[in-house]
Amino acid sequence: MGYLICGKCKSYYKLQSNESKKDFARECKCGGKLRYVENLDIVDPSWKPTTFPRKITRGEILRNKLKSISSIPQDLKYRLSGMWSKLLYRLNSTRNWDNTQGAQGNYYGYGMNPFTSIMNELNLRNIRWIRVIPIIAVITLVLVFTPGILTLLTFILLIGLGYIFDNQIIGIKNALIAGAISYFLGSLLSGSFLLLILYTLLGAINGAVCGWIGGYLKKIRSQRSF
Repeated sequence: MGYLICGKCKSYYKLQSNESKKDFARECKCGGKLRYVENLDIVDPSWKPTTFPRKITRGEILRNKLKSISSIPQDLKYRLSGMWSKLLYRLNSTRNWDNTQGAQGNYYGYGMNPFTSIMNELNLRNIRWIRVIPIIAVITLVLVFTPGILTLLTFILLIGLGYIFDNQIIGIKNALIAGAISYFLGSLLSGSFLLLILYTLLGAINGAVCGWIGGYLKKIRSQRSF
């Protein structure tokens, strides 16, 4: 049978009849190297018996791999569920945005510096993608397949996008984003790669101007309705 000894922590382990030195790791728990001896004649009597870490068998390795693989679908399920919940939250936030703005009293229209209002909107929050994406799709198709007089339709769509918002600053912001993205895609799909940046800037400017016009028309109509 023999013994396994560790000279670092001065401990030993007596192998059982069904055990072999190959069943154990090469290192002790203390970090010292294990040695195999037939007897304890070379061991100091002050050494203490202990247990040493065993090697991980192939069966255990296989079981651990199968266990980790089987946990992947569950992890994937949780991740997909989390992504879906975030998507629903964002969609609900955009749907309820107009109501929350109304409840706050349309704070951009009462005494706040317009420049401060614009600076507060230099982000992608409050973008109504449900409204913006269809406008982007239509304008892109117009720019790619029907250039000419029908290009005026892009201005009408951007004005309409700015008009449907109760808040003029947010309307300008959404129209600007829609104009920039649609002109970028239109230039990309039509092969005008050299003018890609110029068209994108032009789309952003057109969107901002048309969004302002739409918001202004909405404001005039609101004032006349009182």
